[in-house]
Amino acid sequence: MSDFAKFNLLSPIETALTEAGYFVPTPIQEQTIPTLMTGRDLLGIAQTGTGKTAAFALPILDRLGRHRDRTGQTTQRHRGVSPRNTRVLVLTPTRELASQIDASFAKYGRHLRMARAVIYGGVGQQPQVRAMERGVDILVATPGRLLDLIQQRHVFLDKLEIFVLDEADRMLDMGFIHDIRRLIALLPDARQTLLFSATMPKDIALLAEGLLRDPLRVEVAPPASTVERVEQKVLFVDKANKRHLLHTILSQEAVRRALVFTRTKHGADKVTSDLASRNIQAVAIHGNKSQGAREKALSDFRAGQVRVLVATDIAARGIDVAGITHVINYDLPNEPESYVHRIGRTARADADGTAISFCDADERPFLRDIEKLTRQEVAVDLDHHYHSDVAANALGSAKKPNGQTPPRRTGGGGGAPPKQGRTTTRRFHAPATARPARSRGSLDR
Repeated sequence: MSDFAKFNLLSPIETALTEAGYFVPTPIQEQTIPTLMTGRDLLGIAQTGTGKTAAFALPILDRLGRHRDRTGQTTQRHRGVSPRNTRVLVLTPTRELASQIDASFAKYGRHLRMARAVIYGGVGQQPQVRAMERGVDILVATPGRLLDLIQQRHVFLDKLEIFVLDEADRMLDMGFIHDIRRLIALLPDARQTLLFSATMPKDIALLAEGLLRDPLRVEVAPPASTVERVEQKVLFVDKANKRHLLHTILSQEAVRRALVFTRTKHGADKVTSDLASRNIQAVAIHGNKSQGAREKALSDFRAGQVRVLVATDIAARGIDVAGITHVINYDLPNEPESYVHRIGRTARADADGTAISFCDADERPFLRDIEKLTRQEVAVDLDHHYHSDVAANALGSAKKPNGQTPPRRTGGGGGAPPKQGRTTTRRFHAPATARPARSRGSLDR
């Protein structure tokens, strides 16, 4: 029997979970589902990958399936929703995440007769307008396009019963905070509200205080703790040699499916082009790509047609692709919380994963901030052909190879043998044509 049975969810939902192969709730589902089924508000501090979508989708579907709406009609037959209205609104920052959340509702509610719609920008609005004409049970939307359709009177929120604000901190990062406040002003007072955020900056804390009533607070995998099953290491390298080092790493058989992060959209395109010139298939995903191009890139990556996806932080937010063996930080993020989100893309579903970070001299402050947030040092891998003492010694860091407190290191080449019991990292051998034109001196260890 599934462990989900203890929640007493509607039998069609339990059947859908069994068909999907879900039998054991995650910690956040254990803590939230019973309380959400009572109608209480929730403040959830959780990252993508913790099972938070099911944590709110399952009780929402259960409520819609059990309760009559304000017109007295049952949602099982779906005739009670007012035209251009919705019973549930899930607000999310990106198109990709909106599509994934809608797919989760479709999966868990496949045996319930629920009408759904997804609203986001970057595509024509007419299909979205038509989807809302008769009203829906569940609407998943991004803020900008939703406000546009509300202003055009294609969407109303006065019948709303449940409001979910997902990835609130990323909404703040993307400049959506004013749009969110405008939308909140349109919501009815009598509603259940759920707010999820991976971090809790001051602005989000203030927003939650005014939005939630006596909420249950649940915190799972706080930002100061990184994924335990991810092997993390940093490679010091000059900026000019990053592309050579990336090619070398991607040439290893162990790198079966890699997600490469850059800080900028231009950087993502540049990395993708360079990999193509080296006969490594890669696709890029970022805000300048059309919705169709982004969806095709994700589809090809999921299907294994390409094994390297190059992305910016905002575009990658919410991406959940199984089987990612390596996350490579081509550029270190300037926000340490983003590092935690990035490396959480690997080591899913009890699999192991590796997070490799390139760090040039200018990025040493970013590395310092990451280690301060995670409260642990990232192991240094000196055993590659592009090691840079300049980057390693930047800021007078304690991570000096020749200092009194040498860095924790992986690998065993070029220096003292690794300490007994330390995991050995495979040497990244650079092709002869790609190696920098310099002698094997202090920079090659």
